[in-house]
Amino acid sequence: MQKDIHPKAVPCKIIYQGKVIMETMSTRPEIHVDVWSGVHPFWTGEERFLDTEGRVDKFNKRFGDSYRRK
Repeated sequence: MQKDIHPKAVPCKIIYQGKVIMETMSTRPEIHVDVWSGVHPFWTGEERFLDTEGRVDKFNKRFGDSYRRK
């Protein structure tokens, strides 16, 4: 087997808006993220999105069968 072909894993800090969120191992010492589960609306429940009409039904209502015809 070849030696020294794999990148070295170093301690890594995950950073969100200047704050260290968590520490893990990676090939990079720092990773800056825009969104993480602590602020994402799906996980926090702060924002509710109610889909009153299904996506397929909405598409069919808007375009009908015209998208199949040429």
